[in-house]
Amino acid sequence: MSVSPSPPGGSADPLAALEASAWALAAAVGTMSDALSAPLAEVLAASPHRSAVLQAAGLLSWEGGTPVAHPSLVPADGPTGRSAVQARLSSLRQAVAAAAQEPSGGGGVGWAQVDDEVLLHQGRASAATGRALATRVVPELPGLAERLDSADARVLDVGTGVAALAVALARALPRVSVVGIDVLQRALDLAVGELAEARDVADRITLRLQDVAEVAEPGGYDLVWVPAPFLPQQTLTLALPRLVQALRPGGWLVAGTNPPAGDPLRAAVDRWNAVRNGGNAFDADRMAQVLAGAGLGDVRRFPTVPGGPVLVAAHRAGG
Repeated sequence: MSVSPSPPGGSADPLAALEASAWALAAAVGTMSDALSAPLAEVLAASPHRSAVLQAAGLLSWEGGTPVAHPSLVPADGPTGRSAVQARLSSLRQAVAAAAQEPSGGGGVGWAQVDDEVLLHQGRASAATGRALATRVVPELPGLAERLDSADARVLDVGTGVAALAVALARALPRVSVVGIDVLQRALDLAVGELAEARDVADRITLRLQDVAEVAEPGGYDLVWVPAPFLPQQTLTLALPRLVQALRPGGWLVAGTNPPAGDPLRAAVDRWNAVRNGGNAFDADRMAQVLAGAGLGDVRRFPTVPGGPVLVAAHRAGG
């Protein structure tokens, strides 16, 4: 996205450009949300001024009167689109909170301080990652699909939040049981409400208030999911040996990570956002090194959507 307005007199104003970019993002998210229930061409025609913002931002062009949207505005399917909208809304809400409430010294506030709406939006956005994990990653990891197609198949969902990823996994993998752990009771309370709307899989999902650094279930799981950016670096360091032991021999650990940033601004924003939320700044490259250093092998990477999470998988030998 490139929006570079200039104030009267023609001198560049970086703050004005950033403010315009925020509005351009709002236009994109609003368009994506409306397009979940109506054809995109109708959505664009219904709000021509908003569409003009998209065009100025490089997200929309015209060919003979026909709108041509950037691929990022056109999700592959409805569930992916809903997750993308939830993720962008969560990001916008967190940015507003950071502007209004950033503590002195720039320290983090953590997930315990955000409101329920942000927790729900962020959590629901993870459903897309769950579907990608189940449908794109699992079939590519040797032996894992067969393991997860057995009556005793078990998955550990670290940092389950409102359980959206757990629900997505349970729906896509109909024989697995999912254990979701989190340190935030309020998130688990919200998860109970979400499971009430997912009765088709709720009986295969168990929620547990637990610190990942205290997991002690050797050989308990065929697949362990770790949302790496959301864990403090110290917690991740303490937890990783326990998570490796929690894998059954031959099992896989998959970590969700941020892609390596392509520019200094994105890199700085990623680091700030991670630290604000009590997480760490490891990207996919660093996470691959960490997993290999923990004794896991056959490290593989799976991009999801452009600019979105990169799933890094690693294998426990044996089995």
